[in-house]
Amino acid sequence: MSSTMGTGPVGEVEVGADAIEASRVNGTAVYNTEGDHLGHIYDVVIGKRDGRVKYAIMSFGGFLGIGEEYHPLPWEVLKYDERQGGYVVGITIDQLQSAPRYGADARPDWATSDYGRRVNDYYGVAY
Repeated sequence: MSSTMGTGPVGEVEVGADAIEASRVNGTAVYNTEGDHLGHIYDVVIGKRDGRVKYAIMSFGGFLGIGEEYHPLPWEVLKYDERQGGYVVGITIDQLQSAPRYGADARPDWATSDYGRRVNDYYGVAY
């Protein structure tokens, strides 16, 4: 093990500035470039074959989990801002209102490429 990685007193891995455990990403705040708090990371979607993070699922709206909507954001559109302690995405609240999303009682069909393509097209990211 290198000197920059090790385990903490309860087995937590100390990671470098450019790596983080998925469990720590969940719950991280998401802001837009104007500084508005949009929501938080609810989950991440990982490619089965290449192991790369494809999307961050952002929870938006609602109160105490009621009425929340989930917005898949292509991982490439998120930039981590240490100053804010969260991710920043270049989208306004109005643009987010018409972005691809789903409710708590629905799940997107990740098995087809149509859904991912629609999300990526909305955010201007190559699929």
